[in-house]
Amino acid sequence: MLISIGLPSTVPDTPQSSVLDWAREVDQSGFSGVATLERLVYDSYDSLTTLAAAAAVTTRAKLLSSVLLGPLHKNVALFAKQVSTISKLSGGRLTVGVAAGSRPDDFNASGVAMAGRGGRLARQVEEAREIWGGARRGFAGAIGPAGGPQVLLGGHSAAAVDRAARIGDGWIAGGGGVDMFRARAEKFRSAWRDHGRPGEPRVVALSYFSLGATAGDLADEYLLKYYAFAPPYARMVRDTTPAGAAAVRETIERFAAAGCDELVLSPCSHDIGQLAALRETLHR
Repeated sequence: MLISIGLPSTVPDTPQSSVLDWAREVDQSGFSGVATLERLVYDSYDSLTTLAAAAAVTTRAKLLSSVLLGPLHKNVALFAKQVSTISKLSGGRLTVGVAAGSRPDDFNASGVAMAGRGGRLARQVEEAREIWGGARRGFAGAIGPAGGPQVLLGGHSAAAVDRAARIGDGWIAGGGGVDMFRARAEKFRSAWRDHGRPGEPRVVALSYFSLGATAGDLADEYLLKYYAFAPPYARMVRDTTPAGAAAVRETIERFAAAGCDELVLSPCSHDIGQLAALRETLHR
């Protein structure tokens, strides 16, 4: 199982230097790649811009959006161009994870209706792929740059899992623990076969982590605030987040046993000491 690292771009008060320092350190450390979360109405960095910045300071690490809120990017042509630009400038290191989204404040701030967002997401993925494939959009021809990344679709609902199996290159699970991942991953793989998709799909999961003497406090402070819009879910995410070295190692082992291809470990603090502690934890 590959292990990638979430950048602290959604941790409040994260300095710009910390985001780029994390990217550089991951690039040199042997982890598979770096990932970003997307949220609009929150003290956080924009996901695509952060990935572009990470691409500029790395040479090896893969880049992953885990996940973009597809329906908020309602100008699909512009979105497709932004994504293909990052993919091209990074030498093809980008994978795009997208999902329908679930926070009303993000949709209200964007002037986008939540109703029907799943169908709009599917059409957005289809149109973006047409653009990446060189479809003409005007007298000058295609939008370009040509070529685009793999697309992973996220979401835990039955409709979201089926949509990922139907049109995605794989499925990406949000924070929610190993048990939730295992159950949905089984349904996703079954739906993949039911839709007659060839080969084996890519299955990715996200887990937060926290290390050090104040690991529990850091996880409480970040996660219970980040998911405060849905208190029961916030509690579930926090309860399934490993705090401490032994818990982190156990979580990694359980995700691997559950058939995860790549696990994104996302920090609860922008302190880069968390990354050094994670490396030490994994090499024990």
